[in-house]
Amino acid sequence: MRILLVDDTPQIAELLSFALRDHGYEVAAAGFDPDICDLVAAHRPAALVLDCTSFDMAEMLFDAVRAREEYAALPIVIVSDTPEIADRSLQRRAAEHVLLIPKPFTAGQIARALAELLERPASLPNQSLLTNPPNP
Repeated sequence: MRILLVDDTPQIAELLSFALRDHGYEVAAAGFDPDICDLVAAHRPAALVLDCTSFDMAEMLFDAVRAREEYAALPIVIVSDTPEIADRSLQRRAAEHVLLIPKPFTAGQIARALAELLERPASLPNQSLLTNPPNP
């Protein structure tokens, strides 16, 4: 399955891309781009991973994707160094098909979150948010 990874740190994007490929995903990586919907349209991913330095940046990308009806159910994993703020923000939005991973994170956590989102039938309601604790 193709994943679009948006990460504003090129070194982390490269490492995470390799790791997700090892988990069987085809990864298209991009830096922060306010025209996220153009990237989604070009790559046609099964899911999106947002890892931005600031949650405000990830929130802006999330809102842009969710504003488009055709992407309303696109599974999204958001990586955040402020999970409490991200959690409140996503709860206010009644966000669905999204999982939150706090920093620091592992590629395994991202892969498990993607698997969970991609395996869940779209017709079933889901928790709007799941915060995975970091692995020891």
